[in-house]
Amino acid sequence: MITIAIFLVLFLAHGLSFSEAQLQFGFYSQTCPSAESIVRNAVQQAVSRDPGTAAVLLRLQFHDCFVEGCDGSILIKHAVNDDERFAPGNAGVGGFDVIDNAKSELERLCPGVVSCADIVALAARDAVVAAKGPFYEVQTGRRDGQKSEKSNAANLPDVEDSINVLKSKFREKGLSDKDLVLLSAGSHTIGTTACFFIMARLDAQDSTISPEFFQVLRSKCPKGGDVNVRIPLDWESQFLFDVQIFKNIRNGKGVIKSDSVLYQDNDMKKIMESYLASNESSGANFAADFAEAVVKMGAIGVKTGVQGEIRRICNATN
Repeated sequence: MITIAIFLVLFLAHGLSFSEAQLQFGFYSQTCPSAESIVRNAVQQAVSRDPGTAAVLLRLQFHDCFVEGCDGSILIKHAVNDDERFAPGNAGVGGFDVIDNAKSELERLCPGVVSCADIVALAARDAVVAAKGPFYEVQTGRRDGQKSEKSNAANLPDVEDSINVLKSKFREKGLSDKDLVLLSAGSHTIGTTACFFIMARLDAQDSTISPEFFQVLRSKCPKGGDVNVRIPLDWESQFLFDVQIFKNIRNGKGVIKSDSVLYQDNDMKKIMESYLASNESSGANFAADFAEAVVKMGAIGVKTGVQGEIRRICNATN
C-alpha cells in the first residue's frame, strides 16, 4: 500500500500536463479537513448495506470522466430526462444516493467548499478499498461542470464495440491500451451486469464463450427472459478486487463481449497474462497499475480554478 502511494506521488509529480497539475493532494486540508473521511464514511455505510455498491461507485467515476471530463456532469438531473443519465451507454449507472448523502453532510460542515466531482473521485477510491483493492491518494480541486446533455454521452465505450473501436475511444481520452485493459476488464473484477448487455452475444452463440459457460449464462439469461436480471461480471469473486477476472476471460468465461474481445488481441492478451504470471516472471502488479490508471482517468478534462462551480446540491447546477 505504501509502495503504491509513493509510486503515484512520483507519477503525478512528473507525468501530468499543466491543466492536470492544478489538482492537489490535500486540497481541502485547510478549508474542510474532514472532507475525505466524510466521503469514506458514506461509502463504507453504503457498501456494508450492499457490497455491490462498491462496483457501482467505481463505474460512476468512469462514466462521469468519459463525458465532459471528470466534472460531475453525470450527476445533474433535468426534469425532461435529456441529461447524461438517460444516454443508452449510461443504462444502469447508479450510486447517486451515496454521493448525495456525502454532499449533504459536507454542506452541513463546509458549505460551498467540496465539489461533487471530487466526491465522485474520492468515493470511487474508497469503493475500491472496500472491495479489498489498493488504497491510492486522490488529488482533489476539481470543480463542477454546469451542463449535462444526453447527446454528449453518445460515444461511450460499449459492450458491442470491436477491439479497434475500444482502443480508439480510450486513446481519444489520452488513455493507453494498458489503461483499456485495466479500466475496462480490470474494473470488472467487481460488480454485475444485466442480461440486456449479453443477450446479443448469447443469441449469436459467440465462440469466445466456452461451451460450459455458455450454458450457465443462457440459463441465467434465457431467450425471452427478463433482460433486467443481473449476473456477476467476475463469476468467481464478484465482490473481491483480484485478478480472477483475467483468468475468467482467458478461460472463455468473459461475461460481456467487450471483455472477451480484449483477449483476442495479441497486445491486450500479453498485458492480461502479465498479471496472471508470478511477479518474479512478469514484474506486473495489477493493484498498482490499476491505481495508476484510475488516477490518470480522474484527471481527464478536469475543471479547476475559476472554471465551473461548486454545486450546492449534486443533481442541479447553482
